[in-house]
Amino acid sequence: MAASLRMGCQGVIFGLRFAKLKTPWTSHPFHDNVRHFFQSSYLFGAAPVKVEMPALSPTMEEGNIVKWLKKEGEAVAAGDALCEIETDKAVVTMESNDDGVLAKILMEEGSRAVRLGTLIALMVEEGEDWKTVEIPPQVAAAGTPAPQSPVAPSLPAAPAAPTPPSPRAASTGLLRLSPAARHILDTHGLDPQLATPTGHRGIITKEDALNLLKKFPDSKMAPVQSAPAQRPMATAAPLPPGSRPMYPPQSIPGKPGAPGTFSEIPASNVRRVIAQRLTQSKTTIPHAYASVDCNLGAVIQLRKEMAKAEIKVSVNDFIIKAAAATLRDKSYNGRLELPEVNVTWSEEGPQTLDSISISIAVATEKGLITPIITNAADKGVQEISANAKALAQKARDGKLLPHEYQGGSFSISNLGMFGITGFSAVINPPQACILAVGTSRAVLHLTKETGALCTQQLMTVTLSSDGRLVDDELASRFLDKFRANLEWPQRMALA
Repeated sequence: MAASLRMGCQGVIFGLRFAKLKTPWTSHPFHDNVRHFFQSSYLFGAAPVKVEMPALSPTMEEGNIVKWLKKEGEAVAAGDALCEIETDKAVVTMESNDDGVLAKILMEEGSRAVRLGTLIALMVEEGEDWKTVEIPPQVAAAGTPAPQSPVAPSLPAAPAAPTPPSPRAASTGLLRLSPAARHILDTHGLDPQLATPTGHRGIITKEDALNLLKKFPDSKMAPVQSAPAQRPMATAAPLPPGSRPMYPPQSIPGKPGAPGTFSEIPASNVRRVIAQRLTQSKTTIPHAYASVDCNLGAVIQLRKEMAKAEIKVSVNDFIIKAAAATLRDKSYNGRLELPEVNVTWSEEGPQTLDSISISIAVATEKGLITPIITNAADKGVQEISANAKALAQKARDGKLLPHEYQGGSFSISNLGMFGITGFSAVINPPQACILAVGTSRAVLHLTKETGALCTQQLMTVTLSSDGRLVDDELASRFLDKFRANLEWPQRMALA
């Protein structure tokens, strides 16, 4: 044991002495070239810098690639615009976080429903050969299922395989198909009774139709003649009143639609998110409604005076200012307003907001979006008007930035320009209230002083409030204070 320890210590000392020697082997240029070859991209490929689908809004779950602003092989600096992505709110420009060269675009223009975190492109560092970028294994494997397609024709060799689904369909006597599956089966002339339904409650899905199409790539191989004999069975069965038919016909592109047919409309990301949020709002938020009539006489007169000074503002600008002034904090100039309405609901419970940001509903071709006027209580009507016009135009052009539509403490939806006298709006979660504004109308009014008739311009506003945060008494006080601010605009800070 002692001898082995002594020999081990001597070996360590010899190794340390040898490490201090400067041999000419490491400085030989041939050795440097060999080392450079084994470390270069010619042997292993350039190390990629991954570019993934980012979350460009709090509610974004997937996005569409609208346009690539850089081409493969083009140099990219940090902060440069890489591509345009359609989110659930607007079309947002994605910027690069690194310097380098765009080596490979994995998601081409027009790619839809790209989930968050999905790899959309690859970059390499400056000075590396972008053509030799290493493709990640999962991406390379995703593009290789195509060679498996020749195996599919071998399945029809056993014609008895498609027969098991028919007893299931015959047991119910009804065919239930999704619109996409119905389109595939009708286009290729396949019998729906041969498909194996895997959807909810026996619905034949798109994947079921595609699987059947793989078994019968040639439509003539499928016994389509049995389909006309089976479809009358589905229509002959009586359906409950008001229920949707199980096998509704679909219109054929290029041909006039028959009675009872329909056409599918592809839903954009914005439409999907609007549908989800509206359903969430109406099913999880207890809505309460209260309405009040406001006299616009003072606002109309003030608008005329401002127009003489070439200051153009709208009635909606005064409405935004009145709502913001009503939400103003109690300590501002010693005024007693209603900050209790400037709250949101979270998983932990109510949260009072420090700033007053008004969300205004703007209708676009892709759906309704609510850009935000920040710190509206501290702005005058003229500044609010300029901000509202700029945000509305950016919303219609799809150029809103994330911070211009994220957040907000109170929403306003105005349909007065369409002649709507009054309506009830759906709350925009997590906000607590939304104010629905109708058009103004002339109403005869009997004055108390003289007893004479005069004409008033009345406008009906309806407050939709979250019953968990704003009760009926608080909503009534808010509307009363809002009406006072609107009917006496001089009391608000206009400038």
